[in-house]
Amino acid sequence: MLVVNDTLIHPTAFLLVGIPGLGSSIHFWMAFPLCFMYTLATLGNLTIVLIIRTDQTLHEPMYLFLAMLSTIDMVLSSVTMPKMASLFFTGNQEIEFNLCLTQMFFIHALSAMESAVLLAMAFDRFVAICYPLRHASVLTAPVVGKIGLAALTRGFVFFFPLPFILKRLSYCRSNTVTHSFCLHQDIMKLSCTDTTVNVVYGLFIILSVMGVDSLFIGFSYILILQAVLGLSSRGAAFKAFNTCISHLCAVLVFYVPLIGLSVVHRLGGPTSLVHVVMANVYLLLPPVVNPIVYGAKTKQIRIRILHMFQRDAG
Repeated sequence: MLVVNDTLIHPTAFLLVGIPGLGSSIHFWMAFPLCFMYTLATLGNLTIVLIIRTDQTLHEPMYLFLAMLSTIDMVLSSVTMPKMASLFFTGNQEIEFNLCLTQMFFIHALSAMESAVLLAMAFDRFVAICYPLRHASVLTAPVVGKIGLAALTRGFVFFFPLPFILKRLSYCRSNTVTHSFCLHQDIMKLSCTDTTVNVVYGLFIILSVMGVDSLFIGFSYILILQAVLGLSSRGAAFKAFNTCISHLCAVLVFYVPLIGLSVVHRLGGPTSLVHVVMANVYLLLPPVVNPIVYGAKTKQIRIRILHMFQRDAG
C-alpha cells in the first residue's frame, strides 16, 4: 500500500479476478476465443474504416459516422481485450493503480463517445427519412466533423474527473477488482471512505450522457416510424425503414447491456457473476458485432468487401 499525504491509502496495484468461480485452467482456454474476438473486432472495424476512407462515394454522413463508430470500437477493444487475454493466459492478475484508473477513464469516455455517435446516426436517419430534400444541406461534411469533435470533447470532459475523484479515496480493504477490467463502480466499492461524491457524480454522468442520448434516439425512432407508416407504398416504407436496421442493431447491442449493468450496480450488494457477465457483454460485444452487422446489411460496404476477397482469390 502507498500512503499519500499521510491520509490517503492507495494500493500499488489492483488484482483483476476475471470471471468469478472459474478455475485457472478454464480461464486459460477462454483466452483463445477472446483473442479470436479481438482479432475479429480489429480486422472488421479496420476494414470498414479503410473502405470508407478510400471510397469517395462513401463520404456521406451515414458512412462517416460509421467510420467514427468503428474507430471508437477499435480503440475500446484495444483498451480492454489484450489485458483480459493476458489475465486468462498467464494468470497475472495485477494491474498498476494508475494504469487501472487510466483504463477505467478510457472505457467510460469511449463508451460516452460511442453513445454520442449512435445518437448522431439516429439524427442522420431521421433527417434522411423525414426530410430527405434537406438532408444534404443539413448534414454537410463540416457539420459531421463538428458532431464528431463534439462527441470526442463531451466524452473527455464528462469523464476526465473520474480518476481524480477515485484518487481522493482511501483503499484500506481489499484491492481485488471483481471484473476483467477496471470500472468506476467496481473500484469505488473497494474504498473504506465516504463515496457520496463518486456515487452522485457517477449517477449524474450516466443520466446526462447515456440517459439523454437514449431518450433522443428513442424519440428519433418514434418520428421515423410515424413518417414510415405515413408512406402510401408498403415497398417504399419497407425500403426506408430497412436503412435503419443496422443502426437499430448497434443501438440494442450497446444500450441493452449498458442499462442492465447500470440497474444491477444501482441495486447494490456484492458483485456477482451476473455483474461480470453483463459488463463483459457490454464492452466486448459491440466491437465484434457492429462490423459484421454493417458489413452484411450495407450494400456498398458488402460489395467492396466481396471485391477485396475476389481480388485476393484471383
